[in-house]
Amino acid sequence: MSTTQDSGPTTGRSQDGSARRPVRSWLRRGLVVGFLALFAVELVLGWPALSSALSELRAPRPGWFVAALVAELAAMAAYARMQRRLLLSGGLRVPLRRELALTYAAHSLNETLPGGPAFSTRLNYQQMRRFGATPALASWCIALSGILSTAALAVITAVAALAAHGTPPWLTLIGTAVGAVAITVGLRRVVRRPDMLLGAARPALRRLNRLRRRDADDGLDHVRAFLRQLRGARLSAGHGTAAAVFALLNWLLDAACLWLCLHAVTDREISGFQLLLAFCAGMAAGTVTIVPGGLGVIDNALVLGLLAGGIGTSTAIAAVVLYRLINLGVVTGAGWILWFVIRRRQPSIEPESP
Repeated sequence: MSTTQDSGPTTGRSQDGSARRPVRSWLRRGLVVGFLALFAVELVLGWPALSSALSELRAPRPGWFVAALVAELAAMAAYARMQRRLLLSGGLRVPLRRELALTYAAHSLNETLPGGPAFSTRLNYQQMRRFGATPALASWCIALSGILSTAALAVITAVAALAAHGTPPWLTLIGTAVGAVAITVGLRRVVRRPDMLLGAARPALRRLNRLRRRDADDGLDHVRAFLRQLRGARLSAGHGTAAAVFALLNWLLDAACLWLCLHAVTDREISGFQLLLAFCAGMAAGTVTIVPGGLGVIDNALVLGLLAGGIGTSTAIAAVVLYRLINLGVVTGAGWILWFVIRRRQPSIEPESP
């Protein structure tokens, strides 16, 4: 009797699971077709500007081109090591190859999809949960890596502007620095005393439950569990310093790729600090555009920066096109391949409940 009762629900679950598989399969296929269609639309819209830029690209010197490619790959590795250090500070050791694959895949989502940062953040969170991170540790790592990366770019911009006898955008830099410090201090306080958020979370949860027509304290246990997990997300001085250094290296190696691309197409010299200013201007411009990959916006900012450093127009365009072929073409292409590998190995990318 008990055997018959047990087999009934099991069979129901099996039938339900088999019924869902075709739906998931069609959804995955639709997602792939949608991405391919998106790339096709982007290529059609951006082809006039791309073909015009490619016409300025002369045959690069192989040695300099290879060095530029290595510098860009090293920049991606530095970012992966930064996130790995942050996870390690929470007691989670992740193999570098897995963190590298995640870095490339998340970068591709961020650069090529409309609303890319949201997709990138979601992928980072899901994969960190698969690495073994708690929801609190994954959220903390993603937030802190963004803070470190933004602060590192601001520091490089300030140093380059001062060294080039320019006038840095003090208000922007001060605002960025104050914001980064405030968020970091706030995160440290929350990590040390996570229960302080419970008082603020309870009223918000009750309002949400009122809209959902549920009990006032529904989900409060999950909030308490999340806050308890934050106690394990502490950043030691050693891991924090290493993460900050890797954040700086990520931008500096990316800028080195641009410098090597310039040498691949010309013998003209440019001040290192002037090139850093051009690079920082391009990266800053990329944060305020909704165009996938910052096409046209980042490129124009980089070209204008190189022109200000004394580089000729055709040479500047050729160097920037070569840099973008590596940064946006090779790296993003590799990232999409790794994203498909992740999807193939893990068809359902929703993390398990803690």
